[in-house]
Amino acid sequence: MNDLSAFPVTRKWPPRHPDRLQLYSLATPNGVKVSIMLEETGLPYEAHYVSFDAGDQQSPEFRSLNPYGKIPAIIDPDGPGGRPFALFESGAILVYLAEKTGQFMARDAAARYETLQWLMFQMAGIGPMFGQVGFFHKFAGREYEDKRPRDRYVGQAKRLLGVLDARLADRQWIMGEDYSIVDIATFPWVRNLIGFYEAGDLVGFSEYRNVDRALQAFLARPAVTRGLSIPAKP
Repeated sequence: MNDLSAFPVTRKWPPRHPDRLQLYSLATPNGVKVSIMLEETGLPYEAHYVSFDAGDQQSPEFRSLNPYGKIPAIIDPDGPGGRPFALFESGAILVYLAEKTGQFMARDAAARYETLQWLMFQMAGIGPMFGQVGFFHKFAGREYEDKRPRDRYVGQAKRLLGVLDARLADRQWIMGEDYSIVDIATFPWVRNLIGFYEAGDLVGFSEYRNVDRALQAFLARPAVTRGLSIPAKP
C-alpha cells in the first residue's frame, strides 16, 4: 500500500485510496481544469473538497502543499521515479498529467511549445482578467461608484475573447483539430464569465461566435460534464 503519511495534508483529508492520485480542490474554473483532465485521461483519483467557507485553503495542512493557499493541488502516489509527488498550480498540473499519460498535449517539440504558449495565454491573461471582471461586476467591486476599474477589465476581457475568436476561426479547437490541455484550461473560464459571473452582455459575448461554438462542443463532452461538479460538496 502507498504510504502518504509524510504529507501533512493527509491528516486533514485522510485518503481512503492512497494508491490513487489525490486531488485537493473546489469546483471553480481553476479547480475543474484538473478534475476534467482526470476524467478525460481515466486516471484513478480521489477528490477532496477544500471548503473556502471554512478557510480550508489557508489551513497549515493545505498550505503544506501550496504555500500560497490556492486550489487545486495534487499528490501522485506514483510520481517521477515511482515516488509520491506533490504539485500545485493548475497549469503545471495539466502539463504533468498530460506528460504522465501521453494525452492531450503534442509530443512533437514545436507543437508542444505552441501548446505551452497558449496555456500561458490562459494562465496569464484569461484567468486573471476574467476573474477581475467577476469581482467588479458581480462581487464586492460592483458597489464601487467609479466604474473605470470594471471597464478596464471588461476591455481586457473583450481583447482576449477577440484573440481567442480569431484563433478558432479556422480550427475546431484552440490547437487545431485535436482537443488539448489548452481547451481544458480555457473553456471553464469562458463558461464562468458568461454563466456564474453573468457578464455575457457586458463583454458582448454574442459577437464571439467561434468561441461560443467551441465552448458548446467542450460542454458536450461527457468527461467535462462529470468534471465540472468535482469535487462535490460533502
